[in-house]
Amino acid sequence: MLSWDDYNEEEKAPVQVPETTPAVVIDEPVIATVTEAQAAPAPAPVVEEAVAAPEPAPVETAATPEPVIEAPAPVADEALQVGAHLEPESYERVTVDQKAMINCRADLNQLVPFKYDWAWQKYLDGCANHWMPQEVNMTADIALWKSEDGLTEDERVIVKRNLGFFSTADSLVANNLVLAIYRLITNPECRQYLLRQAFEEAIHTHAYQYCIESLGMDEGEIFNMYHEIPSVADKASWALKYTKEIQDPRFTTGTVETDKTLLKNLIAYYCVLEGIFFYCGFTQILSMGRRNKMTGTSEQFQYILRDESMHVNFGIDVINQIKLENPHLWDQEMQELARTMVLEGTNLEIAYARDTMPRGVLGMNANMMEEYLQFIANRRLAQIGLAEQYPGAKNPFPWMSEIMDLKKEKNFFETRVTEYQTGGALSWD
Repeated sequence: MLSWDDYNEEEKAPVQVPETTPAVVIDEPVIATVTEAQAAPAPAPVVEEAVAAPEPAPVETAATPEPVIEAPAPVADEALQVGAHLEPESYERVTVDQKAMINCRADLNQLVPFKYDWAWQKYLDGCANHWMPQEVNMTADIALWKSEDGLTEDERVIVKRNLGFFSTADSLVANNLVLAIYRLITNPECRQYLLRQAFEEAIHTHAYQYCIESLGMDEGEIFNMYHEIPSVADKASWALKYTKEIQDPRFTTGTVETDKTLLKNLIAYYCVLEGIFFYCGFTQILSMGRRNKMTGTSEQFQYILRDESMHVNFGIDVINQIKLENPHLWDQEMQELARTMVLEGTNLEIAYARDTMPRGVLGMNANMMEEYLQFIANRRLAQIGLAEQYPGAKNPFPWMSEIMDLKKEKNFFETRVTEYQTGGALSWD
């Protein structure tokens, strides 16, 4: 990079600059040089030298523009800058009609007026559901896990497999949100919820680590399952391919092809990863809690499940809003692709269920879980406007709905006393 002194030297060299741009005001060192050249007794040789040796100028101009060209932000980020440098005469307040879910050119810094009230309400609901992993008492879980006859071997496999999958899965979701989705969704109230969701994913990853550490598990074994256990690795790999399509900073929406790519990602993460891949593991761990086993871990999973349920509902609303505003994207090809993605995800989760439950355990078995996952898949398909693919599939675990609907306050204050602090009561010493 050129220093300021180098910059002045460059300006001194080409004497012909003031001849072509006499109206330009140049700093004093350059003016002094030009004056000396004009006042010289033999002006002709000076001009000849400048013409005869033009090499330095092209070399300098060729060397400097490259970093300048690469410096601007990618085209995909242009929407983020709209309104950031508006001149007073070009400033215009954003109206509701100017807002859109994707490809919006209105100022994203203006939160109101809301176009999607449901997005803001989900943000408020997420804030009202706030919790932290350390609030959950893990004492009983630690004693049970360390006891030789506390859990069967099948039950231990279920606990380890699920902590192994979820500790990675929520990181995948968080990375997808931060590196891709937040940049490409061009509505401020939806972005507000995405910020809340990203924080919740961090809490979830924290919760899994808190359980793993509390139980004294082999952290290397648990956190590497998405590489080493096929049924876990297959699900992680399936999700990652959809993130890779859009996380390149140069990726931008605005064409039919790229808009469909974003839509694919949203379906993959909201309808499949959070909407199907989580349900076998959640059912297994929550079933333990119902049997008074691993109650602390089960409580953590209960709060996480309630968060994830809101994530799924928000994502489906975003998907349907994009379809409503861009009906040309939801053509037969896209519908067939979405259907295939949901079916692929269902089959991967069924394989995971069979791997984690080779025998009956906790009042369930792999066949029951398969029907439950088909029931969930039918719901996901219907929520995005597609026909159900598993006729007659029913929910063999109705208590799962009851757990998701349970108010957080009841569980918190009936199970333990927690000291809460408001901002004004916190000590900053």
